[in-house]
Amino acid sequence: MKATLIVGTALVAWSAVAQALSPYVDADKAAGATLEAATADVEKKLAGAGFRALGRYTPKGLPQHAIVVVGDAGLQDAVAAIGGSAIAAAPLRVDVRADGSVRYANPEYWARAYLRGDYPKAEAAVKAASGKLAGALGGGKPAGGDVKAEDLAGYRYMFGMERFGDRNELAEHASFDEAVQAVRANLAKGVGDTAKVYEIVLPGRKLAVFGVALNDGEHGEGWWVNKIGADNAAALPWEIWIVDRKAYGLYGRYRTALGWPELGMGQFMTIMRHPDTTAQMLEGVARKP
Repeated sequence: MKATLIVGTALVAWSAVAQALSPYVDADKAAGATLEAATADVEKKLAGAGFRALGRYTPKGLPQHAIVVVGDAGLQDAVAAIGGSAIAAAPLRVDVRADGSVRYANPEYWARAYLRGDYPKAEAAVKAASGKLAGALGGGKPAGGDVKAEDLAGYRYMFGMERFGDRNELAEHASFDEAVQAVRANLAKGVGDTAKVYEIVLPGRKLAVFGVALNDGEHGEGWWVNKIGADNAAALPWEIWIVDRKAYGLYGRYRTALGWPELGMGQFMTIMRHPDTTAQMLEGVARKP
């Protein structure tokens, strides 16, 4: 009886651990002696697995990293069917480093956070995309900390800080088309020292999501990522999404903590201006030119 109790307790403990999800997955090393060559190798593998190339950039201040963003047809269809802010979960991000290391954003972790109560509707597509990424890139070691799966839907860094839907409306326009045109125009002009990394626009559903490079030397992603750890650079780039006439973006105390769940409060305090300055840059991109 005692042995049975011990085994049962161990299984419960194992189950609790098994439900913890990491934001990233370490893949196999890419081939190539340079960042360009390693990135090209990863892009080739992703294309071969059926992913659609959306964009690529090297974040300013992080010259040893290239972020590759791809789309998956099944995942895109699933989040489009859910609608609303679910479109933010459509892009998949991979960080390639100059030494050939590869780390990608774990689709299940980010989808559980972004889709929240609607996650079950897209779970099959998320798991399929995860399997394709693992098959294309190899490896599979969880990385970047962890959060209990059941906590991701209502995730916040600590009491009193923002959750997914808090402080996230950036601008309102007269129509969906006007909202999309505004974001495109502002990114093309480099408003606030920003640039477009990718876009997914679904006019029939009045949904869109844009990846935004934040290049400002004083307030952009380079300075704060280097302070809290570039190992988690697959969190980049920041996204702006559009639902009908409104543009949205995630507030920094949520979005950054989600990407760096092991971040200590002392580290967070070193980048305390980042949430507000980032929000200001995103607002500049979203508003009417």
